[in-house]
Amino acid sequence: MLLLISPDGVEEALECAKAAEHLDIVDVKKPDEGSLGANFPWVIREIRGAVPADKPVSATVGDVPFKPGTVAQAALGAAVSGATYIKVGLYGCTTADQAIEVMRGVVRAVKDYRPDAFVVASGYADAHRIGCVNPLALPDIARRSGSDAAMLDTAIKDGTRLFDHVPPEACGEFVRLAHEAGLLAALAGSVKSADLATLTRIGTDIVGVRGAVCEGGDRNKGRIQPRLVADFRAEMDRHAREHAATLAAS
Repeated sequence: MLLLISPDGVEEALECAKAAEHLDIVDVKKPDEGSLGANFPWVIREIRGAVPADKPVSATVGDVPFKPGTVAQAALGAAVSGATYIKVGLYGCTTADQAIEVMRGVVRAVKDYRPDAFVVASGYADAHRIGCVNPLALPDIARRSGSDAAMLDTAIKDGTRLFDHVPPEACGEFVRLAHEAGLLAALAGSVKSADLATLTRIGTDIVGVRGAVCEGGDRNKGRIQPRLVADFRAEMDRHAREHAATLAAS
């Protein structure tokens, strides 16, 4: 399972760099513009320059509307700015067809520029609260649009969490559908270390966190701390070993 950490700017990215051995992907977002809020192109460039070259940078394009051309341009901007993982929050798409149209535009725009870029179709565990596409539709949307991964996060950061909206077994189904489609499955949404056993068991490929590695567990007011990143990775590794031992014994 890969660990994706989301700093909100260059200062926090430098803290991530101090813990680079413990994380896999540095994710650029702007939390005050939404759960998948897009940051500025120059911030993506600066963060790309601040973290080790062997650590890929991902960037969110935003909680996007159903405006395929606008979103495709934004996604290309993120790629040009140095991101190799491009995440699109399908906030304004109310049907699978709309989501597929948006993601097809993103895939073409990004991969025409950089064929090795990694496109992530992101939906929301709490989709019922904002009226967007069903979470379990995301793997098929990603597959049909040519994306590389399907992701779930939470749209409304009010203290509720991923498993509050999509229970663990349903998340397991999400992962299974993604894998059947040849995609990676990414899960986020106020994930805590206590969730790692379940995330490992269901086969999650990428876990995204912010609050869990911030002071006080506060994604907005707290700042990312290298020691908390290291602690979170240690818990991930422990659960991976225990899960492997369980499988070997069964």
